[in-house]
Amino acid sequence: MKKALLLFTFGVLSVVACRKTFVPGTPTKDASLEGESVNVAEFPADVKKIFVLNEGQMGANNATLDFLRRSDGQYITGAFKKMNPSAAAGLGDVGNDIAIHDDNVWMVINNSGLVEVVSAADETELATIEIPTPRAIAFDDKYAYVTSWAGAFATYEGYEVVDSSNPKGCVYRINLSTYKVEGNVEVGYQPEGIAYYDGKLYVANSGGISSQLPPLYAYDNTVSVIDTKTFAVTRTVEVQVNLKNVYADGKGHIFVTTLGNYFDVHSGLYVFPADAPDQVTHVTRDFLKHTHVSCSFALGDEVYCIGTENEFAFNEKHVYILWSYNAVKDKVSLYLVDLGGVPYGMAVLEDSIELRTLLVGDAGDYFNPGTVTCYRLYDLQDKVWSVTAGVCPGHFAVWK
Repeated sequence: MKKALLLFTFGVLSVVACRKTFVPGTPTKDASLEGESVNVAEFPADVKKIFVLNEGQMGANNATLDFLRRSDGQYITGAFKKMNPSAAAGLGDVGNDIAIHDDNVWMVINNSGLVEVVSAADETELATIEIPTPRAIAFDDKYAYVTSWAGAFATYEGYEVVDSSNPKGCVYRINLSTYKVEGNVEVGYQPEGIAYYDGKLYVANSGGISSQLPPLYAYDNTVSVIDTKTFAVTRTVEVQVNLKNVYADGKGHIFVTTLGNYFDVHSGLYVFPADAPDQVTHVTRDFLKHTHVSCSFALGDEVYCIGTENEFAFNEKHVYILWSYNAVKDKVSLYLVDLGGVPYGMAVLEDSIELRTLLVGDAGDYFNPGTVTCYRLYDLQDKVWSVTAGVCPGHFAVWK
Protein backbone atom coordinates (compact mmCIF):
# COMPACT_ATOMS: atom_id res chain seq x y z
CA MET A 1 0.00 0.00 0.00
CA LYS A 2 1.59 3.23 -1.11
CA LYS A 3 1.65 6.05 1.43
CA ALA A 4 1.82 9.77 0.88
CA LEU A 5 3.49 11.88 3.53
CA LEU A 6 0.70 13.59 5.43
CA LEU A 7 2.25 16.50 7.33
CA PHE A 8 -0.16 18.01 9.87
CA THR A 9 -3.28 16.71 8.13
CA PHE A 10 -6.61 17.67 9.66
CA GLY A 11 -8.93 15.28 7.82
CA VAL A 12 -9.38 11.78 9.24
CA LEU A 13 -9.92 8.80 6.95
CA SER A 14 -9.50 5.05 7.30
CA VAL A 15 -8.10 2.49 4.88
CA VAL A 16 -9.48 -0.84 6.02
CA ALA A 17 -8.19 -4.34 5.37
CA CYS A 18 -9.30 -7.75 6.61
CA ARG A 19 -8.39 -8.74 10.15
CA LYS A 20 -6.11 -11.71 10.76
CA THR A 21 -6.09 -14.20 13.59
CA PHE A 22 -2.78 -15.88 14.42
CA VAL A 23 -2.93 -19.66 14.78
CA PRO A 24 -0.02 -20.94 16.92
CA GLY A 25 2.20 -23.46 15.16
CA THR A 26 1.36 -22.37 11.62
CA PRO A 27 4.23 -21.36 9.29
CA THR A 28 4.68 -17.59 8.97
CA LYS A 29 5.62 -15.60 5.89
CA ASP A 30 8.59 -14.01 7.64
CA ALA A 31 10.17 -17.33 8.69
CA SER A 32 12.82 -17.02 5.97
CA LEU A 33 14.02 -13.60 7.13
CA GLU A 34 17.50 -13.74 8.59
CA GLY A 35 19.36 -11.16 10.61
CA GLU A 36 21.94 -11.00 13.36
CA SER A 37 22.07 -13.94 15.80
CA VAL A 38 21.88 -13.16 19.52
CA ASN A 39 21.62 -15.20 22.72
CA VAL A 40 18.01 -15.49 23.89
CA ALA A 41 18.42 -18.62 26.01
CA GLU A 42 17.46 -16.79 29.20
CA PHE A 43 14.54 -14.84 27.71
CA PRO A 44 11.10 -15.80 29.06
CA ALA A 45 9.76 -18.85 27.25
CA ASP A 46 6.38 -17.24 26.54
CA VAL A 47 7.92 -14.44 24.46
CA LYS A 48 7.44 -14.91 20.72
CA LYS A 49 8.95 -11.67 19.43
CA ILE A 50 10.22 -8.35 20.66
CA PHE A 51 9.42 -5.50 18.29
CA VAL A 52 11.49 -2.31 18.06
CA LEU A 53 10.11 0.80 16.40
CA ASN A 54 12.91 3.03 15.17
CA GLU A 55 11.79 6.65 15.00
CA GLY A 56 14.07 7.68 12.14
CA GLN A 57 15.03 11.28 11.51
CA MET A 58 12.27 13.90 11.27
CA GLY A 59 11.53 14.74 7.65
CA ALA A 60 13.60 11.83 6.30
CA ASN A 61 10.73 9.29 5.99
CA ASN A 62 12.96 6.56 7.45
CA ALA A 63 11.06 5.09 10.41
CA THR A 64 11.60 1.31 10.47
CA LEU A 65 10.37 -1.79 12.31
CA ASP A 66 12.79 -4.40 13.69
CA PHE A 67 12.02 -7.56 15.61
CA LEU A 68 13.87 -10.16 17.67
CA ARG A 69 12.53 -13.66 17.07
CA ARG A 70 12.66 -15.74 20.26
CA SER A 71 12.51 -19.11 18.49
CA ASP A 72 15.92 -18.81 16.78
CA GLY A 73 17.48 -15.66 18.24
CA GLN A 74 17.44 -13.69 14.97
CA TYR A 75 17.33 -9.88 15.15
CA ILE A 76 15.70 -8.71 11.90
CA THR A 77 15.98 -5.09 10.76
CA GLY A 78 13.63 -3.26 8.40
CA ALA A 79 10.92 -5.90 8.71
CA PHE A 80 8.01 -3.74 7.54
CA LYS A 81 9.62 -2.95 4.20
CA LYS A 82 10.79 -6.53 3.70
CA MET A 83 7.32 -7.94 4.32
CA ASN A 84 5.45 -5.17 2.47
CA PRO A 85 7.55 -4.39 -0.63
CA SER A 86 4.64 -2.63 -2.33
CA ALA A 87 4.68 0.06 0.37
CA ALA A 88 6.88 2.30 -1.74
CA ALA A 89 7.24 5.04 0.88
CA GLY A 90 8.12 2.56 3.63
CA LEU A 91 6.78 2.88 7.15
CA GLY A 92 6.74 6.68 7.19
CA ASP A 93 8.13 9.70 9.00
CA VAL A 94 8.89 9.45 12.76
CA GLY A 95 7.74 6.30 14.54
CA ASN A 96 6.37 7.59 17.84
CA ASP A 97 4.75 4.62 19.63
CA ILE A 98 4.18 0.88 19.29
CA ALA A 99 1.83 -1.53 21.08
CA ILE A 100 0.39 -5.01 20.58
CA HIS A 101 -3.27 -5.95 20.80
CA ASP A 102 -4.85 -9.27 19.74
CA ASP A 103 -1.73 -10.47 17.89
CA ASN A 104 -1.55 -7.25 15.88
CA VAL A 105 1.16 -4.59 16.08
CA TRP A 106 -0.06 -0.99 16.12
CA MET A 107 2.45 1.73 15.23
CA VAL A 108 1.94 5.47 15.55
CA ILE A 109 3.76 7.40 12.79
CA ASN A 110 3.70 11.03 13.84
CA ASN A 111 4.77 13.28 10.95
CA SER A 112 3.09 11.05 8.37
CA GLY A 113 -0.19 11.30 10.27
CA LEU A 114 -0.71 7.54 10.30
CA VAL A 115 -1.50 4.63 12.56
CA GLU A 116 -0.14 1.50 10.89
CA VAL A 117 -1.45 -1.97 11.81
CA VAL A 118 0.47 -5.13 10.91
CA SER A 119 0.28 -8.79 11.87
CA ALA A 120 2.58 -9.69 14.76
CA ALA A 121 3.05 -13.11 13.18
CA ASP A 122 4.54 -11.90 9.89
CA GLU A 123 4.55 -8.05 9.80
CA THR A 124 2.19 -7.92 6.80
CA GLU A 125 0.08 -4.79 6.56
CA LEU A 126 -3.52 -4.98 7.77
CA ALA A 127 -4.66 -1.36 7.86
CA THR A 128 -3.50 2.24 7.59
CA ILE A 129 -5.52 4.80 9.52
CA GLU A 130 -5.08 8.54 9.13
CA ILE A 131 -4.90 10.61 12.34
CA PRO A 132 -3.50 14.16 12.44
CA THR A 133 -0.07 14.30 14.16
CA PRO A 134 -0.62 11.18 16.32
CA ARG A 135 1.62 10.54 19.32
CA ALA A 136 0.71 7.47 21.44
CA ILE A 137 -1.80 4.62 21.71
CA ALA A 138 -3.76 2.60 24.30
CA PHE A 139 -6.60 0.06 24.17
CA ASP A 140 -9.70 -1.24 25.85
CA ASP A 141 -11.65 -4.25 24.59
CA LYS A 142 -13.41 -2.28 21.82
CA TYR A 143 -11.26 0.66 20.78
CA ALA A 144 -7.74 1.84 20.17
CA TYR A 145 -7.24 5.35 21.55
CA VAL A 146 -4.66 7.64 19.95
CA THR A 147 -3.41 10.98 21.26
CA SER A 148 -3.04 13.73 18.65
CA TRP A 149 -1.46 17.16 18.55
CA ALA A 150 -4.29 18.09 16.15
CA GLY A 151 -1.89 19.85 13.81
CA ALA A 152 0.02 21.96 16.35
CA PHE A 153 3.37 23.17 15.02
CA ALA A 154 5.92 25.97 15.30
CA THR A 155 8.40 27.07 12.62
CA TYR A 156 11.52 28.95 13.66
CA GLU A 157 14.07 31.25 12.09
CA GLY A 158 16.86 31.22 14.60
CA TYR A 159 15.03 31.40 17.93
CA GLU A 160 12.06 33.36 16.58
CA VAL A 161 8.72 31.71 15.83
CA VAL A 162 7.71 32.75 12.29
CA ASP A 163 4.73 30.42 11.72
CA SER A 164 2.67 28.46 14.19
CA SER A 165 -0.58 26.81 15.21
CA ASN A 166 -1.45 25.92 18.79
CA PRO A 167 -4.82 24.17 19.04
CA LYS A 168 -5.58 21.94 21.97
CA GLY A 169 -4.91 18.27 21.37
CA CYS A 170 -7.36 15.41 20.96
CA VAL A 171 -7.81 11.71 21.63
CA TYR A 172 -9.22 9.76 18.69
CA ARG A 173 -10.85 6.35 19.05
CA ILE A 174 -10.55 3.61 16.43
CA ASN A 175 -12.93 0.64 16.31
CA LEU A 176 -10.84 -2.52 16.70
CA SER A 177 -13.19 -4.55 14.52
CA THR A 178 -13.44 -2.16 11.56
CA TYR A 179 -10.32 0.04 11.94
CA LYS A 180 -12.61 3.04 11.47
CA VAL A 181 -12.26 6.27 13.44
CA GLU A 182 -15.34 6.85 15.61
CA GLY A 183 -14.93 10.33 17.04
CA ASN A 184 -12.52 12.37 19.12
CA VAL A 185 -12.46 14.39 22.33
CA GLU A 186 -10.44 17.51 23.13
CA VAL A 187 -7.81 17.31 25.88
CA GLY A 188 -4.86 19.55 26.84
CA TYR A 189 -2.05 21.01 24.78
CA GLN A 190 0.13 18.58 22.81
CA PRO A 191 -0.88 15.30 24.49
CA GLU A 192 1.71 12.53 24.60
CA GLY A 193 1.27 9.25 26.51
CA ILE A 194 -2.06 7.56 27.23
CA ALA A 195 -3.11 4.66 29.47
CA TYR A 196 -6.37 2.81 30.09
CA TYR A 197 -7.55 1.67 33.52
CA ASP A 198 -10.98 0.67 34.85
CA GLY A 199 -13.12 2.48 32.29
CA LYS A 200 -11.00 5.61 32.11
CA LEU A 201 -8.22 7.00 29.94
CA TYR A 202 -5.37 8.99 31.42
CA VAL A 203 -3.73 11.42 28.97
CA ALA A 204 -0.41 13.18 29.60
CA ASN A 205 -0.46 16.72 28.18
CA SER A 206 3.00 18.15 27.41
CA GLY A 207 2.48 21.63 25.95
CA GLY A 208 5.63 21.16 23.89
CA ILE A 209 4.45 23.75 21.35
CA SER A 210 2.39 25.79 23.83
CA SER A 211 5.54 26.64 25.79
CA GLN A 212 6.45 29.06 22.98
CA LEU A 213 3.00 30.29 21.98
CA PRO A 214 -0.17 31.96 23.29
CA PRO A 215 -2.36 31.56 25.22
CA LEU A 216 -0.14 29.85 27.83
CA TYR A 217 3.45 30.64 26.87
CA ALA A 218 4.15 27.70 29.16
CA TYR A 219 4.28 23.92 29.17
CA ASP A 220 1.09 22.07 30.02
CA ASN A 221 1.21 20.28 33.37
CA THR A 222 -1.99 18.25 33.35
CA VAL A 223 -3.40 14.76 32.94
CA SER A 224 -6.81 14.66 31.25
CA VAL A 225 -9.08 11.89 32.59
CA ILE A 226 -11.61 10.57 30.03
CA ASP A 227 -14.60 8.36 30.79
CA THR A 228 -14.68 5.81 27.95
CA LYS A 229 -18.46 5.26 28.19
CA THR A 230 -19.31 8.91 27.58
CA PHE A 231 -16.02 9.64 25.76
CA ALA A 232 -15.75 12.94 27.60
CA VAL A 233 -13.15 14.53 29.88
CA THR A 234 -14.36 14.22 33.47
CA ARG A 235 -11.35 15.56 35.36
CA THR A 236 -8.04 17.38 34.93
CA VAL A 237 -5.14 16.55 37.25
CA GLU A 238 -2.17 18.88 37.75
CA VAL A 239 1.15 17.04 37.92
CA GLN A 240 4.31 18.84 36.69
CA VAL A 241 5.40 20.59 33.50
CA ASN A 242 5.94 18.81 30.17
CA LEU A 243 4.37 15.39 30.71
CA LYS A 244 5.55 12.44 28.62
CA ASN A 245 4.49 8.85 29.38
CA VAL A 246 1.62 7.51 31.46
CA TYR A 247 1.14 3.96 32.78
CA ALA A 248 -1.39 2.05 34.89
CA ASP A 249 -0.26 -0.92 37.00
CA GLY A 250 -3.75 -2.48 37.08
CA LYS A 251 -3.85 -2.13 40.87
CA GLY A 252 -5.11 1.41 41.17
CA HIS A 253 -1.93 3.41 40.55
CA ILE A 254 -1.35 5.83 37.66
CA PHE A 255 2.26 6.74 36.82
CA VAL A 256 3.33 9.80 34.82
CA THR A 257 6.82 10.68 33.60
CA THR A 258 7.73 14.30 32.93
CA LEU A 259 10.51 15.92 30.91
CA GLY A 260 10.77 19.14 32.92
CA ASN A 261 11.64 22.48 31.34
CA TYR A 262 15.32 21.71 30.49
CA PHE A 263 16.42 24.56 32.74
CA ASP A 264 15.43 24.43 36.41
CA VAL A 265 12.67 21.80 36.58
CA HIS A 266 14.04 18.28 36.27
CA SER A 267 12.41 15.30 34.60
CA GLY A 268 10.84 12.78 36.96
CA LEU A 269 8.31 10.09 37.81
CA TYR A 270 5.02 10.92 39.54
CA VAL A 271 2.25 8.64 40.83
CA PHE A 272 -1.33 9.11 42.02
CA PRO A 273 -4.19 6.78 43.02
CA ALA A 274 -6.83 6.37 40.33
CA ASP A 275 -9.53 6.87 42.95
CA ALA A 276 -7.82 9.97 44.45
CA PRO A 277 -6.06 11.72 41.56
CA ASP A 278 -5.44 14.89 43.57
CA GLN A 279 -2.90 12.99 45.68
CA VAL A 280 0.08 13.34 43.33
CA THR A 281 3.46 12.19 44.66
CA HIS A 282 6.90 12.83 43.18
CA VAL A 283 8.87 9.57 43.38
CA THR A 284 12.25 10.19 44.98
CA ARG A 285 14.45 8.84 47.78
CA ASP A 286 17.29 10.24 49.87
CA PHE A 287 19.65 7.46 48.75
CA LEU A 288 18.86 8.21 45.08
CA LYS A 289 18.61 11.96 44.73
CA HIS A 290 18.65 12.04 40.94
CA THR A 291 15.46 10.13 40.09
CA HIS A 292 15.35 11.62 36.59
CA VAL A 293 13.77 10.02 33.54
CA SER A 294 15.16 9.90 30.01
CA CYS A 295 13.14 6.83 29.03
CA SER A 296 10.87 4.37 30.85
CA PHE A 297 9.04 1.05 30.62
CA ALA A 298 6.24 -0.47 32.70
CA LEU A 299 6.22 -4.15 33.66
CA GLY A 300 3.72 -5.55 36.15
CA ASP A 301 3.77 -3.49 39.34
CA GLU A 302 6.95 -1.60 38.45
CA VAL A 303 7.96 1.30 36.27
CA TYR A 304 11.60 1.15 35.20
CA CYS A 305 13.42 4.38 34.39
CA ILE A 306 16.75 5.35 32.90
CA GLY A 307 17.93 8.83 33.78
CA THR A 308 21.08 10.89 33.89
CA GLU A 309 22.37 12.57 37.03
CA ASN A 310 23.53 15.68 35.16
CA GLU A 311 20.71 16.19 32.66
CA PHE A 312 21.10 20.00 32.47
CA ALA A 313 24.83 19.76 31.63
CA PHE A 314 24.28 19.61 27.88
CA ASN A 315 27.98 19.87 26.99
CA GLU A 316 29.15 17.15 29.37
CA LYS A 317 29.18 13.40 29.04
CA HIS A 318 26.10 12.03 30.77
CA VAL A 319 26.17 9.25 33.34
CA TYR A 320 22.99 7.18 33.12
CA ILE A 321 21.46 5.09 35.89
CA LEU A 322 18.66 2.50 35.94
CA TRP A 323 16.09 2.58 38.73
CA SER A 324 12.52 1.41 39.29
CA TYR A 325 9.50 2.13 41.45
CA ASN A 326 6.87 -0.29 42.75
CA ALA A 327 3.81 1.59 44.04
CA VAL A 328 2.26 -1.48 45.68
CA LYS A 329 5.33 -1.83 47.91
CA ASP A 330 6.23 1.89 47.76
CA LYS A 331 9.75 0.73 46.92
CA VAL A 332 12.48 2.38 44.86
CA SER A 333 15.24 0.08 43.55
CA LEU A 334 18.61 0.99 42.01
CA TYR A 335 20.32 -1.34 39.53
CA LEU A 336 24.11 -1.17 39.31
CA VAL A 337 24.40 -1.77 35.60
CA ASP A 338 26.95 0.07 33.47
CA LEU A 339 24.86 1.87 30.82
CA GLY A 340 26.78 3.46 27.97
CA GLY A 341 25.79 5.45 24.91
CA VAL A 342 22.59 7.49 24.65
CA PRO A 343 19.64 5.45 26.05
CA TYR A 344 16.58 6.40 23.99
CA GLY A 345 14.13 3.54 24.59
CA MET A 346 13.96 0.44 26.76
CA ALA A 347 12.17 -2.79 27.64
CA VAL A 348 12.41 -5.13 30.63
CA LEU A 349 11.66 -8.85 30.51
CA GLU A 350 10.91 -10.94 33.58
CA ASP A 351 10.38 -14.70 33.81
CA SER A 352 8.47 -16.72 36.39
CA ILE A 353 11.28 -16.59 38.95
CA GLU A 354 11.79 -12.85 38.46
CA LEU A 355 15.08 -12.94 36.58
CA ARG A 356 15.25 -9.68 34.67
CA THR A 357 16.66 -8.82 31.27
CA LEU A 358 17.03 -5.22 30.12
CA LEU A 359 16.99 -4.11 26.48
CA VAL A 360 18.14 -0.57 25.68
CA GLY A 361 17.84 1.32 22.40
CA ASP A 362 20.86 3.59 21.92
CA ALA A 363 20.23 6.57 19.62
CA GLY A 364 23.91 7.25 19.01
CA ASP A 365 24.15 10.48 17.00
CA TYR A 366 20.40 10.46 16.15
CA PHE A 367 21.16 10.41 12.39
CA ASN A 368 22.79 7.02 11.74
CA PRO A 369 21.64 3.52 12.75
CA GLY A 370 21.54 3.05 16.50
CA THR A 371 21.94 -0.12 18.53
CA VAL A 372 19.88 -2.40 20.77
CA THR A 373 21.83 -3.76 23.72
CA CYS A 374 20.92 -6.57 26.12
CA TYR A 375 21.89 -6.54 29.82
CA ARG A 376 21.33 -9.04 32.61
CA LEU A 377 20.12 -7.35 35.78
CA TYR A 378 19.91 -10.17 38.26
CA ASP A 379 23.66 -10.90 38.49
CA LEU A 380 24.87 -7.32 37.82
CA GLN A 381 26.70 -8.35 34.66
CA ASP A 382 27.29 -5.67 32.07
CA LYS A 383 26.41 -5.91 28.38
CA VAL A 384 25.50 -9.37 27.08
CA TRP A 385 25.17 -8.47 23.41
CA SER A 386 24.52 -5.55 21.09
CA VAL A 387 23.07 -5.38 17.57
CA THR A 388 22.66 -2.68 14.94
CA ALA A 389 19.11 -1.31 14.76
CA GLY A 390 17.48 1.50 12.77
CA VAL A 391 17.80 5.24 13.37
CA CYS A 392 16.74 6.18 16.92
CA PRO A 393 15.46 2.85 18.34
CA GLY A 394 12.99 4.35 20.79
CA HIS A 395 9.95 2.11 21.33
CA PHE A 396 9.60 -1.57 22.31
CA ALA A 397 6.69 -4.02 22.37
CA VAL A 398 6.74 -7.64 23.53
CA TRP A 399 4.54 -10.23 21.79
CA LYS A 400 3.61 -13.27 23.87
